[in-house]
Amino acid sequence: MDKLETPQKHPLAETFERVWSQALLAVSTAEDEAARTVQRVADLAGWSQEEMSRQGRLLTERLAGHRKDLEHNVEEGVRRALLNFKIPRREEIQDLEARLIRLAERIDALGQRK
Repeated sequence: MDKLETPQKHPLAETFERVWSQALLAVSTAEDEAARTVQRVADLAGWSQEEMSRQGRLLTERLAGHRKDLEHNVEEGVRRALLNFKIPRREEIQDLEARLIRLAERIDALGQRK
């Protein structure tokens, strides 16, 4: 019985995906908590609906900026970490495959001469 082979992800890639997902979850959780806090503060301060909306917009803008900074920092950290690994680019792999094909053809040609 033939089993279909599914491509396996590299363990390092899985680790980075998991870390990235956890970071995004933490940011989303913080955003939710901030929204609840704004609502509580608005209730305690007696803000009008208009003032509450204004404060909510300000907080949302600040959180969005912080989230972009966090995403940038995580992406930059991953990029720096990957610099330590020699991971061939797609073009390098394709060049190597082409060389192997040419070598195999040469070997076949030499084998046919004998």
